[in-house]
Amino acid sequence: MRLNKFIAQSGACSRRQADKSVQGGSVTVNGSLELNPAYQVTKDDDVRLDGQKIIHSQTFRTILMNKPEGYITTMHDPLKRKTVMELIDFKERLFPIGRLDKDTSGLLLLTNNGYLANKLTHPKNKIPRIYELEIDKPFENWEKRKIAKNIYIGQKEWGRGEIIEQKKNKGRTIVLMRLHQGKKREIRRIVYRMKRTLFSLKRIQFGPIRLDGTPIGSYRELHESEIKEISRL
Repeated sequence: MRLNKFIAQSGACSRRQADKSVQGGSVTVNGSLELNPAYQVTKDDDVRLDGQKIIHSQTFRTILMNKPEGYITTMHDPLKRKTVMELIDFKERLFPIGRLDKDTSGLLLLTNNGYLANKLTHPKNKIPRIYELEIDKPFENWEKRKIAKNIYIGQKEWGRGEIIEQKKNKGRTIVLMRLHQGKKREIRRIVYRMKRTLFSLKRIQFGPIRLDGTPIGSYRELHESEIKEISRL
């Protein structure tokens, strides 16, 4: 079995994250550093990620978290900032599927199922994500068309989003925007380029999974029906 697949199937991380970990020098096989994600291993090999032995999980678990602002989406932070891992209590080692930046709240999925994570995050699958934005004023029709087509967001990158709803609320505007890609801080960069003030940003849907009544800072396990919906994508 390929090394990256072995790591992903263990539930340690997604396939793409496994590639990065191997190429970044975080993986050893039988005590030797291995930098090739395609290196062939067996269940009898001693594979370690950041010094921890990889053991294949017998039970896959996936949870939906209503992430609060102020937490970063990572397993560990060398700067000792608050991470989403501090909000969960599982004996299984879960990892985030994608990420939400520190100042963004809402739906975050965590799992130990590498296949599921890869299904939701691989660019070729174009899994939609819907966000709720609170801004100072609505987008004009020409602006919505520009955002939907392509808008330069800096650093030689172009952003794209679909405005699916806008409504005024107490002098501000609530916008629902759908993305099919995941560039770093893409919505914030789009809003900045469109000369709007962003007051809050929350993810409310990831593929078929919607943010429900889970209290902020809490989480629940996905239902079997929700896992099946993801598998059918």
